[in-house]
Formats: sequence, C-alpha cells, structure tokens
Amino acid sequence: MTALALSTPDFRALGAELIELAAGYLESLEARPAFPGISGEASRQAFEHGLPENGLGPAVLADLRAVLEFSRPPSPRFFGYVLGSGEPVAALADLLTSVLNQNVTAWRSAPAAVALERELLTDLAAALGCRGYAGSFCGGGSMANLMALAMARERHLPANLSGVRSAGTVYASSEVHMSIPKAMALLGLGRERLRLIRTDERWRMSLPDLREAIATDRAAGLTPLAVVATAGTVNTGSIDPLAAIATLCAEQRLWMHVDGAYGALAALAVPERFAGLEMADSLSLDPHKWLYQPLDCGVLLFRDPAAARTAFSYTGDYARSLNTDPLEGFAFFEESLELSRRFRALKLWLSLRYHGLGAFRAAIRTDLRHADALALAIAASGRLELSAPVSLSAVCFRYRAEADGAGSDDLNAAILKRVIERGRVYLSNATLNDRFVLRACFVNHRTSDADVAQITTEVLAAADELLAAR
Repeated sequence: MTALALSTPDFRALGAELIELAAGYLESLEARPAFPGISGEASRQAFEHGLPENGLGPAVLADLRAVLEFSRPPSPRFFGYVLGSGEPVAALADLLTSVLNQNVTAWRSAPAAVALERELLTDLAAALGCRGYAGSFCGGGSMANLMALAMARERHLPANLSGVRSAGTVYASSEVHMSIPKAMALLGLGRERLRLIRTDERWRMSLPDLREAIATDRAAGLTPLAVVATAGTVNTGSIDPLAAIATLCAEQRLWMHVDGAYGALAALAVPERFAGLEMADSLSLDPHKWLYQPLDCGVLLFRDPAAARTAFSYTGDYARSLNTDPLEGFAFFEESLELSRRFRALKLWLSLRYHGLGAFRAAIRTDLRHADALALAIAASGRLELSAPVSLSAVCFRYRAEADGAGSDDLNAAILKRVIERGRVYLSNATLNDRFVLRACFVNHRTSDADVAQITTEVLAAADELLAAR
C-alpha cells in the first residue's frame, strides 16, 4: 500500500466512528447553547498544535470534539442572518460526493454528475414556475449574481475582448445585497454605476423612481444594462414587484436579474407571492438557505444558454470537446465562470428524493408561520415593536425605549449582545431608516413553535437585566 492508502476495513471503521460522532452531535442540538461560550483566544489555542510529522491515525478523531464544541451549532433556536440548517440526508450525500471526487467540468469528465445536475436544474426551475430555464450550481448567491451581471454586460455592453469602453449602469433597490456592488466592481462597471432606487413603505423597489433613473441615465449618454430585482431582501424579506419590473425591462430592452438567494425558493410553497419570477432573464438561488442544504449550494438559472456561452466560453485546446453530441459534448465551463466544480447537485438531489418536494413545501410554510407568530407575539408584548412588515420569514423589531435616537439604538444593540450571551436563542441585526433593529429569520427545519416563543421571552429578559443594572 502507498503512504496515503487506507484499507477498506480501516475506512469502514473510521467512517462508522465519524458517523456516530455526527449522530451524537445532532442528538445533542436541543441541549446546546445557540452560540458556544468561547472567546477568540480560546478558539485559537484549541487549534495551535501544528501539523505532526508522523500521523496520529484513528486517534485524530478525538481532535474533532474541539471542533464540535467550539462551533456555532445548527440549533433549532438559531435565527440569525439567512442560514439554512444542514439537512442530514444531504450531509451524508456530501460524504459520497467527496469519495467520488468528480470534477464536474464536462460530461466526459463526470458523466453521471453532469447528467444529474442538468436534470435537477430543469426540474427545480419547473417547480419554481421557470420552465425551460438552464443553469449551473455554484458556491452561493454572490457567485450567481456575479455571473448573471457578466451575462447582462456582455448582452448590452460587450467587454470580454477589449474591456469596458463606455459607462454602463445597473439598477437595484436600496435594500440590495452587498454582492451586487461587489459584482459591479469586479466586472469593471464600477460601484458608482449602480443606481440604488428608493423603496416604498414595504421596502420594495419604487417603479416610478426606477423609470426616472433609467431615463436620466439615457439622457446623460450612459448605457443602462440591467435591473436587479430582489425576491427576499436580506433585511426584511421584501419582494420587489417582479412582474412590473419585468415589463419595464422588456420595454427598455434591459436584462432582468432576480436575486432570489434568500427568498425565491419559497415560491415552491407560496408561488402567488412571486408573480413575474418566470419573466426574469436570470435568477440566483441558494438551496443552502431555504432548502436547508449544507453549505455550499448555490444556483444560477438563466433563460438563454447562448447568453451564458457568450459571457463565459473561452476554452483552451487541451480542454476543448471533440464530441458534437449534445449530451456527451456538453461542458459546464462553457456556461459558467468555474472550471473545477464540486458535485454540489448530489446532496440536493438525494435530499429532495428522500423527503419529496411536498416535505420541503411544508417546511417552508412552517417557517412562514413561525415568522407570523413572532410578529403577533411582538405586537402583544407591549414592550416590543415591529420595524417592518413581515413579507417572508424575516422579522425586524425593536425594544421600545423611553429615549429615542442613539440612546435607543445603543439599548437595542446591548440587548442583542446580552441575548447572544444568554445562549438560548441567536438573533442578528439590521439597520432600517438609520435605526438599529433586532432581526430573526426562519429558514430552519428544526425550529418548533416552542423555540419561536422563546424569542420574545429572551429579548425581554435581556432588557430587564440591562435596565436593572443601570
């Protein structure tokens, strides 16, 4: 055997021990704090042992206990950011993905993986009402959004050959995700050419303001390229008026991209909230958010594969396919920024087939119900107030302080810090109308009604502790 070879019995034994460790960890989630009580220095010291010259063998698994203890657990009471909960069937599929070690560049490199991914994308798009869309898996919404805007740029302001030669503008609401300004910079368009459009009382992009901004830029000799509509803003979960934006984009000959990384997958359960989704030129999704998949698992869907090939096709002779068969000659690297690609589709495929689409629809509806329940509890508390309407599963709220302004913001920030220190629930924060707000987001298949009920209890208890100490 070679130096790195592992016998089949040793692999079985190691795998069994690792699975037992993982199963025990999942079993303990209910009792674990929502965030580990550990300092940055303690976490550094836990992993400062260096790399051994001689291997530790199976004893190395004991070191994983520190990884488990010092990690933020996928707790049923984690309500921060927009982070899915890591469905276990998908986690097991990830192990097989690593064993197979497929580089999903082209059919000739990974025939099963390429065929499975393409069929899964077709089925997923159809389930969202976007029948006929193609696409690819990627690391997450940031990569998907970057690729979508690259396609939009090449459609309306070709730059792959000679670089960006004139000023192109892109439009999005003031609630747009930070990945869009990053994409503008990386594509040579510049963050200053991203027009942030005012939002209405429900934090949705204003159509009159959008139309005016496009007209102003055209009159100034600029080249409008695309509108980024958001299907689930990261702060409030608001959904831009997709159908109206699509109509405007068609009229103005602009690319319409929908950033659906957070919210668009909820169209599986409440399609009526996403009317117009099927009119987009491109759509980003993050199954590692609202399909509960382990990281990383992003998707870019697009209407026209030729637009993707225009943006991304540049193949050296060593990688060029000599097969003209539409299946056997297919290469993802002709339609994607990535060359080396992990078999990300396998976990979602296995998870969806194991549980069925109906189970995921039900889980999403439960998350939406949990958000509504929290909003009702906030309204009933008398000491808390909603900061924004609840559009999907994100709930923004504040503690009602006697003082307004900075003092009130400081108190709410201190409440958030104390809530996390108490360890029973984990919340995050947002800024709305220049005010600091608490934020709970439900994209967790483990969360129960009892877990939701703890949120207001914990916030009020943290507030009482802080006020008593003043």
